[in-house]
Amino acid sequence: MWLKKAPVNLFSLALLIAALYFTIFATNPYAIGAFVFLLLCFFKHHWKNTVSLKFVCVIAAFFLAYFLFLHHRATIQDKQAPSEIKQVVLVADTISVNGEQLSAVGKTKGQTYQIFYRLKSEREQHYFKTVCRTPVLRGKIKLSPATGQRNFQGFNYQSYLASQGIYRIAKMERLDSVAPLKSISPLTFFHQLRRKALVHIQTHFPNPMRHYMTGLLFGYLDKEFDEQSQLYTSLGIIHLFALSGMQVGFFLGWFRYGLLRLGLPKDYLFIILVPFSLFYGLMTGWTASVLRSLIQSLLAELGFKKLDNMGMTLLLLFLFLPHFLLTVGGILSCSYAFLLCLFDFEELSSLKKSIYTSLVLSLGILPFLTYYYGTFQPLSLVLTALFSILFDSFLLPVLTVFFALSGFLVLTQLNPLFEWMESLLIWIQSWLGQPLVLGKPSLFQFGLMIAVLIFLSDFWKKPQIRICLLIAFSLLMIWVKHPLTNEVTVVDVGQGDSIFLRSVKGETVLIDVGGKVTFGSKEKWQEGSQTSNAEKTLIPYLQARGVSSIDHLVLTHTDTDHIGDLEEVVKRFKIKEICVSQGALTKNSFVKRLQELKRPVRPLKAGDKLPIMGNHLQVLYPQKVGDGGNNDSIVLYGKLLGTSFLFTGDLEKEGEKALIDSYPNLKVSVLKAGHHGSKGSSSEMFLNQIQPSIALISAGEHNRYKHPNEETLERFKDRNIRVLRTDQDGAIRFKGWFKLSSETVR
Repeated sequence: MWLKKAPVNLFSLALLIAALYFTIFATNPYAIGAFVFLLLCFFKHHWKNTVSLKFVCVIAAFFLAYFLFLHHRATIQDKQAPSEIKQVVLVADTISVNGEQLSAVGKTKGQTYQIFYRLKSEREQHYFKTVCRTPVLRGKIKLSPATGQRNFQGFNYQSYLASQGIYRIAKMERLDSVAPLKSISPLTFFHQLRRKALVHIQTHFPNPMRHYMTGLLFGYLDKEFDEQSQLYTSLGIIHLFALSGMQVGFFLGWFRYGLLRLGLPKDYLFIILVPFSLFYGLMTGWTASVLRSLIQSLLAELGFKKLDNMGMTLLLLFLFLPHFLLTVGGILSCSYAFLLCLFDFEELSSLKKSIYTSLVLSLGILPFLTYYYGTFQPLSLVLTALFSILFDSFLLPVLTVFFALSGFLVLTQLNPLFEWMESLLIWIQSWLGQPLVLGKPSLFQFGLMIAVLIFLSDFWKKPQIRICLLIAFSLLMIWVKHPLTNEVTVVDVGQGDSIFLRSVKGETVLIDVGGKVTFGSKEKWQEGSQTSNAEKTLIPYLQARGVSSIDHLVLTHTDTDHIGDLEEVVKRFKIKEICVSQGALTKNSFVKRLQELKRPVRPLKAGDKLPIMGNHLQVLYPQKVGDGGNNDSIVLYGKLLGTSFLFTGDLEKEGEKALIDSYPNLKVSVLKAGHHGSKGSSSEMFLNQIQPSIALISAGEHNRYKHPNEETLERFKDRNIRVLRTDQDGAIRFKGWFKLSSETVR
């Protein structure tokens, strides 16, 4: 094959194309700098070789045109998306039912949407759980943009959907009819075939066996797997379910072996392996990790080795799955594959080879793990090695046989084994504890880490340089774990409150934890697996900031939107003390929750102080024992680096009056508006007294309470008070060394 004799290094060329991709789609200065640097390197090394330069220019020009076309098409689709549609065709194998919630990917008129629908009956639920033919939904379907990034260094749902070519959320407000698609394309046939296999497993095999079968054989894990998913994530082995080298090697290897045993000449292997690989890729969801492994395996059949193989794989991935580098699975899969291609320990004994490979993978993948997760389980590689043997040598072949036989005989006798294995993992997790919280590096810090590791691989055999580089890498990790700045952050937790304070010395205060308020009771069929708000907002933010312990957790009062996610937060972080009002301790249900947490509890009263930023937060209110409700909220005041803050919980006008009666000279720069900016808080008398210049409002986007209230916003406007609100601005942060300045996510 002529590409094997390409006049340039294919992996270097792939890096150039990757930098070009990020330059166009991310418009990132680091990507632009990397692209210019790599381009100059190519010209420097090949400027006398016209063949090499022409080759690079042709490939770069092709991908430039290709990426510009994709970018232009995405821009057009985003701009031309209507506000409402009447019909959508669901992609069969993306249909997911969680209680009363239906979600799926849908297509209509060349556009792709993420569909959501609240099921109206158990009959509807059963239909969508078992449907295998591609359904066409007709009714009233409202379109809206997806929610963007909500918190600093947080998940961006809008970008995640855009990486899949989805630019609108489609909410089905009324379902008029459902009918199967009459004529189907070959691609639709494969979606239906995969869906049929998934439904067959889900209806014939018990939990947790069916999760392992759908996950390991078809790369599909439903919402019910969330609890086990968190367990595997905390142990650092969730990637065992991300189909890649292990599964591809198993199926492709056995298929190859079978062909050879049947007497097929080796010269014809590649011709047969290509359609089989295409079939396997489609049946496992066409994911980046599977495609990467399949392409590498096929290229190996053609004689491509190591970095040339890796470079060619990346170039082909850009054609088959152009946005694979915007997915966590794509980045991690390619990173692991690159490290295995780069280092060769074949001359070492098997024991030394295993040790060196583990060390290289641990160190090489660490920047990527911290960038995406902010955590690291030190024993994850040991657990990966042990459970990979179990998955590859036993579970994968056994589950394959059980699935193949299930059309005639359903074998569920192994389910107790899966239950025992999960019990074992729970015991291991309790013994190991939570993974290390390392923090999430910025792009600049991430780039420095990668640069240090590149130099480390080049100068590994020079002890003095090696030691200096290892020290530099350690200092970078410390910098990420302990950012050298003071901060006061209103975390966007939706309709709720959570405020995080940390000093440059590492002192921490967390005021409230947010929580999801539920309305009314549901029938059993409507109940589904739920993820707490904290799991999606507060916990990732704290982990991204390298926080593993909280000095003072202040619960202002007992409303669910302030303390609902208390257990989740206490489970993830070391809490030195929980601070509550004396009135909150009159509520038996709340006291019982505190007792079950087994953490030190400190009742606060007016005059108490919490040290932070070389000063303290002082408790101003309540001054007597209340009922734990809104007007019994703990109110904290602090002058931090020259800026005075007042945190008021859900205090309403009656409590505000009592507060200013007790402190008639109280003035503040920044007010955290009470009760999410409701009509009954931030009264005229209160604002006239404290005279804030900035008001912070924590409220959920499009919340049912219509917070903040228009009258309250008018009161702020009349007094020229600048309003920052999480529903519009995302998280709000004040940070600095000697003086605090504000910033917002959006």
